[in-house]
Amino acid sequence: MFRLYWPETETSSVAGSWGGVVDETDRTIVRRLQQDARLSNRQLARELGVADSTCLARVAALQDRGVITGFHAAVDLGGIGRSVQAHVSIKIRPQALPTASAFCDAVADLPDVIAVYMVTGEADLLAHVAVPTTDELREFVLQLARRPEIADIRSSIIYLSRRAKVIEPVDGP
Repeated sequence: MFRLYWPETETSSVAGSWGGVVDETDRTIVRRLQQDARLSNRQLARELGVADSTCLARVAALQDRGVITGFHAAVDLGGIGRSVQAHVSIKIRPQALPTASAFCDAVADLPDVIAVYMVTGEADLLAHVAVPTTDELREFVLQLARRPEIADIRSSIIYLSRRAKVIEPVDGP
């Protein structure tokens, strides 16, 4: 099954960063493609009550504005041999934005990492990882801990997770 997910970028984290006028047609397009990104343009146009060409232009405009950033397969991580998920909290040194940004990019490129977040609080970064076994998680954490930027690292195994299927757009301030 394919799903459309919101981008996790600096611009998307700001409410109302749609980059243009938002109307109910845009909202419906975003909602429906999150529910089923394999929906054909023809079917989407029918649901919207607009011409196929209008629907195609609207979707293209949402892509151009960076609202729709791609189409992704939602997979069962256990089904691809990655049944152990964890959040790895990382405190780095020195605590400077260039160091944090570079380290965040490096962690995001690791094959077991689903997502990395720069956060406030006890940790500087939070990595969501998926590995085959707890032994693999231990190895991942130990490999990461060898990096000189690491001041502290902690992991929490995820026993259960639920993800929203659709995130509704909000208007800007």
